[in-house]
Amino acid sequence: MNVELITSEDLKQFKNEMLTEINRLIGAPQGQSKQWLKSVEVRKLLNISAGTLQNLRLNGTLHFTKIGGMLYYKLADINKLLEGGAL
Repeated sequence: MNVELITSEDLKQFKNEMLTEINRLIGAPQGQSKQWLKSVEVRKLLNISAGTLQNLRLNGTLHFTKIGGMLYYKLADINKLLEGGAL
């Protein structure tokens, strides 16, 4: 009969390995993800043109914040748009 002891350090290491693998599988970025995206990033993410993004802003489908000359979009709003199937 072969007996192996598992230490708390073994469990911590296992937990870290599992979390890393889960994040890799679901595509979650390591560390802190961006909360706000610029127009170019939104267009790449949604695979849309500048005109389509402008239409989403004008008809109120996608909310934005303008700081200086730059437009920023909340990542949470973009995710809601994708989940709602509005595109």
